[in-house]
Amino acid sequence: MSVIVVEFVTLDGVVEDPDGSGGTATGGWAFRHGPEAVAGDKFRLGSLLDTGTLLLGRITWELFAKLWPGRTGEFPDRLNAAGKLVASRTLNDVSAWQNSSLLQGDLIDVVKREEGDLIVIGSVGIARTLARHGLVDEYRLLVFPSVVGAGRRLFDDSVPADLRLVSSTRAGSAVLSTYRTP
Repeated sequence: MSVIVVEFVTLDGVVEDPDGSGGTATGGWAFRHGPEAVAGDKFRLGSLLDTGTLLLGRITWELFAKLWPGRTGEFPDRLNAAGKLVASRTLNDVSAWQNSSLLQGDLIDVVKREEGDLIVIGSVGIARTLARHGLVDEYRLLVFPSVVGAGRRLFDDSVPADLRLVSSTRAGSAVLSTYRTP
């Protein structure tokens, strides 16, 4: 079992509002580089979507549940068919996106018991919580050539980390860097 965190990120480390849907002053930075910069399986999840489970927070799940169910193609089909575990204290119904279920119990306990791979997309609060507990095995970061100056960052002051670079590949105007934890 591995926990894999995937994020769009700016050169200055901001992960907040890459598509502009959050309405922040600096939002939409990933999409300013054109649709090809974010289209398809940019994080190279491939068969992980067939065998793993997406772990999403409420905000990310609600956004994705509006965007993905109506899309088709190799990547959308895999994403829609994947199992989805939603961590939320406020949602009661996750039927808007197929194969979604609410996380029952404590996040850390559930992750520790999980037998398959978990893929955290967006959901910065979940990613940070798992990192604080030493549960993240891999980060796949799609770094865009934008500097926005302000916004929520994936890595904050609370969790120092030394990561090992596994690969770095150009993906349109961005760079996909994969890091493993020691």
